[in-house]
Amino acid sequence: MATLYDRYQKLNIDSSIIGLACGESESHYFCTPGGAKVIGWAGADGIHYCFVRGFGEMVFAVSPMNTKGNYVHPLARDFKDFLRLLMTCGDTAALEQANFMDQSQFDAFLRDNPLTAEQQVILAAIKDKFSLVPMEQPFDYIKALQANFDYSRIKYTEDYYAWVPAEPKIPEWKVYFEGNFWGHQGRERAGKEIAMNKQFVLGEEVWHIPSIYICSKGLVMDFCVKVPAERIRSFMDKWELSIENDGADFSDEQRMQIEAENPLSIHVNPKLMLNGKVHSFAHGCGVSWNPCFQEGNDLTAKSVIQHYGLDPTIGWGVWRAAFPWMKKLRPLIETLSVTLLQEPVAVLGPHFLASKSGEHVDFAHPTTGVQHTLTVLNYEQQSISHEHFGCQNQEFPTHFVLMTYTLTPDLPEGAIMVTDTVRSDRPRQKGGGLNEPQADSSACIGIIGGADGQAAIQISGSGQGEYRTACSALHFELVDEVEWRIVFYEKRRDDVTVALIWT
Repeated sequence: MATLYDRYQKLNIDSSIIGLACGESESHYFCTPGGAKVIGWAGADGIHYCFVRGFGEMVFAVSPMNTKGNYVHPLARDFKDFLRLLMTCGDTAALEQANFMDQSQFDAFLRDNPLTAEQQVILAAIKDKFSLVPMEQPFDYIKALQANFDYSRIKYTEDYYAWVPAEPKIPEWKVYFEGNFWGHQGRERAGKEIAMNKQFVLGEEVWHIPSIYICSKGLVMDFCVKVPAERIRSFMDKWELSIENDGADFSDEQRMQIEAENPLSIHVNPKLMLNGKVHSFAHGCGVSWNPCFQEGNDLTAKSVIQHYGLDPTIGWGVWRAAFPWMKKLRPLIETLSVTLLQEPVAVLGPHFLASKSGEHVDFAHPTTGVQHTLTVLNYEQQSISHEHFGCQNQEFPTHFVLMTYTLTPDLPEGAIMVTDTVRSDRPRQKGGGLNEPQADSSACIGIIGGADGQAAIQISGSGQGEYRTACSALHFELVDEVEWRIVFYEKRRDDVTVALIWT
């Protein structure tokens, strides 16, 4: 009995107009699945469409120019649905590219590429011959098909495996108190998983607590926050993030802003209430899943998505927190809840110059609009002893400026910080000049500032009113003038308490 595809071939139409040109029924591209029967060619970049042995009339797109792991995607459950998709979209290009689009991008593509008169003639002939109706929601149809498809079932030829090494297998899922998403140390036993399947809302985000794990040393809890792909795509487009641009050339201020805006970043401090007693978390770790950057998702992220059955077409931020038992004997859990305390995020403020005592700097708080005055109490050159640096073969910068100041009206501790706008000089080999190759500046951590070489310290005084202290970056030579930056820290969401187990 002739299939719909066999009947379609007898129409004798110029299907190249809809991106399905006739050509060889076999392909010699390395990424064409084994047992594939080519049903059409896009006419560019080697893109072709095919049936694959073992999948019936399911239609696949093969895109040799895509990145590793994204060469083959299903487009339609059968050839009938494939034609219905074409009747709506007009060309195979929209179907083939849907995997890398969100809904708004897909809709924009269709608006920018309306059906031509020639396409309308071809599609009208298909409609009349087979009595088909256009697919109403083509994007949703394709995304649902791809989200539920098991890509491991596709078998390739030897050419593919010679070109693309086989993906490592996702390891068995085990969670350890002293471990993280990437492994553990020691002989600790894996924790016992207890499914929670708890969903709640924090701010405007939907959160999940899929499971907790009972370990010998404490309790481990995973948090998963759902992030729409459109929000991630907008963030990536704003900062032009891609496989070629990983942000290495961004300034410190850009990095701070990116961290504050990153929709996949989790800024919470969880506290556990177990049998009426508070347990603070000892350590944590996080991973993320980016549906807009599939090649950037590592095996760890894939294992989380797989284990918890999370929708891979949606972005996910995942945070794991470990809470130690308060006593050596593991308690019997009678009641359990968790409170998520929102951590403040950095908001960039103005730059200013100050170089002597008594100077005043006026500025407005970016959120409240309240006018504040920074008054310099003391401004002096200082240096750190070389003894603070343990490395014998490297020379470290030691000179910095110490500024003490007050704020009027004052702000709560942790709500504001004054930092240098430039980075510290990087360490250099002893005996070398300023132009000698420089070592990693991360050795400065713990002295002043952080691993990025910037310096900022805040100290609240006592007995003389509230005062604060800021330190400039470290330099080999004295610096007369420092350009300072004000950074505000704001808590933008209310805390939330989620009950998990109760009697």
